[in-house]
Amino acid sequence: MIIAGLVLAALAAVLHVYIFVLEVFLWTAPRGRKTFGTTEDEAQVTKSLAFNQGFYNLFLAIVTAVGIAVALASEHAAVGHALVFAGAGSMLAAALVLFLSAPDKRRAAVTQGTLPLLAVIALGVGLALA
Repeated sequence: MIIAGLVLAALAAVLHVYIFVLEVFLWTAPRGRKTFGTTEDEAQVTKSLAFNQGFYNLFLAIVTAVGIAVALASEHAAVGHALVFAGAGSMLAAALVLFLSAPDKRRAAVTQGTLPLLAVIALGVGLALA
C-alpha cells in the first residue's frame, strides 16, 4: 500500500508539473485559455498571477518528488514520507480551497485533488499497517 501511495503521489506531481506548464508557458495561448476558460483579455490581465501560481504548483510537485525519492532510496524513509504528505497534502488542501470557494471551478478542483487525496489515503493506510 505504501508503494501505491507513492505511485499516486508521483502521478499527482506529474499533473502539477503539467498545470505549471499551462500556467507559466501557455496561459495566454489558445490551449491555456481553453483549459482555464479565460478570454484573451482576461488571460493578459491575469498573466502575472498565473505565473506565480504555476510556480507554486511546480514547488509542490518538487517537494512530493523529493519525498518519493528519499522514501525509496534512503534509510530515512520517514523523512521522505513526511515530504510526500506535505506536498500531496498541500495539493489536496489547495484543491479543497478551490472546490469550496469557486463553485464554477469544482470540476477543476476534483481533477486537481483526486490523485493527492488517493495518495494521502494509500500512504497513510500503508504506513499504519506497516
